[in-house]
Amino acid sequence: MYLKEFDIRWRDIDANMHLGNSSYVDFMSHTRMTFLIEMGLDLSTMKSMGLGPIVFYEHIYYFKELRLGQPVRVSLEVAGMSEDGRFIKFEHNFYNQNGRNLAYSEMLFSWIDLKTRKLGNVSENLLEKIKTFPKAAHFKILTKEDTRKYGKRPQDLN
Repeated sequence: MYLKEFDIRWRDIDANMHLGNSSYVDFMSHTRMTFLIEMGLDLSTMKSMGLGPIVFYEHIYYFKELRLGQPVRVSLEVAGMSEDGRFIKFEHNFYNQNGRNLAYSEMLFSWIDLKTRKLGNVSENLLEKIKTFPKAAHFKILTKEDTRKYGKRPQDLN
């Protein structure tokens, strides 16, 4: 499990005086990007591969409030990955200083080809690196159906 520590700042709270929804998303994104950088996948490296990180969905479940000035640890684990490494299901948990689980999120991550702006292909080198990411106890190989389990499609206004 990878852990990143944060302090809740004034700008992170909302009108209810607790951590706002967008701050949870920011902390998870920061945790993922810091992790990728530490794994040798900074933005310049990704750019040289012609790939960028993308998110298909993020679902957050809130258990307890986080408030101004509280330290928080955000975890990252891989709960699933497609065999070709194009899709990764990350899980994040938020913990207080006592290790109490305050929130949980699952998100589906992938790679965009920076030239074609379509789903990117993962090189063998990158796939080997991805395989070393910390895995959840319930890790599974993702199927195409797993990546579309919510069945959402665009619904245009016209």
